[in-house]
Amino acid sequence: MIIEHGREKLIDAIIYFLKKTKYCGKTKLFKLLYFLDFKHFRETGKAVTNLTYSTWPKGPVPVQLFEEIKNQPKDLTEHFEFETSECSSFLKITPKRKFDKKYFSKRELRLMERIAFIFKEAKSDDMIEASHLPNHPWHKTKTNEGLYKEIDYLLAVDNTEGSLSLEEIKERIKDKEEIMSAFNA
Repeated sequence: MIIEHGREKLIDAIIYFLKKTKYCGKTKLFKLLYFLDFKHFRETGKAVTNLTYSTWPKGPVPVQLFEEIKNQPKDLTEHFEFETSECSSFLKITPKRKFDKKYFSKRELRLMERIAFIFKEAKSDDMIEASHLPNHPWHKTKTNEGLYKEIDYLLAVDNTEGSLSLEEIKERIKDKEEIMSAFNA
C-alpha cells in the first residue's frame, strides 16, 4: 500500500510558513503554498500539498483549504487557532504545535526555506502582486480562461534552469498513475 501523507504535509507546511514569516494571514499563506506547490511541480512533476488552486481576483486560492479554514474541521482546530481581528478582516492563524519535517524530502524543505526567506517580510498586497506576474500560471489561466478557473500545474513548466520539460513531467505523471493503479490506490 502506498501512503503519501498529503494531509500531514499540508498541515506542517502551514505551520512552517506561519512560524518562519511575518504578517502571515490567510492571503499570504495561500500564496506561499501556491509558490511551494508550483515551484516544486516545475522541478519534479509533483506538488507538495496536492492542493488545487483557482484564479480568484487577488491571486491563486486553494479553494478546498479556503472552505476548510472557513468551516474549521477538527484536524485544523487541533493544530491551529483562528482569530479574526476586530478592526480588520485579517485572520490570524496560530499553530498549536511545532513544525515536523518527517514527511518532507530535502528538496521540499530547501524550497520551503527559500520561499519563507524571500517572502519573510512581505505583506498580503506584496504576495498578491508577486502571484500576478505575467506569464506565470495564475496570470496565464486568468488571461486565457478567466476568474474562478482551476490553474493547471503544467503551466508552471518553462524553459528556465531547473524546470523539467513538459514531456518529462507527463512521463512522471503517467508512471505515478501506473504505480497507483498497480497497487489499487
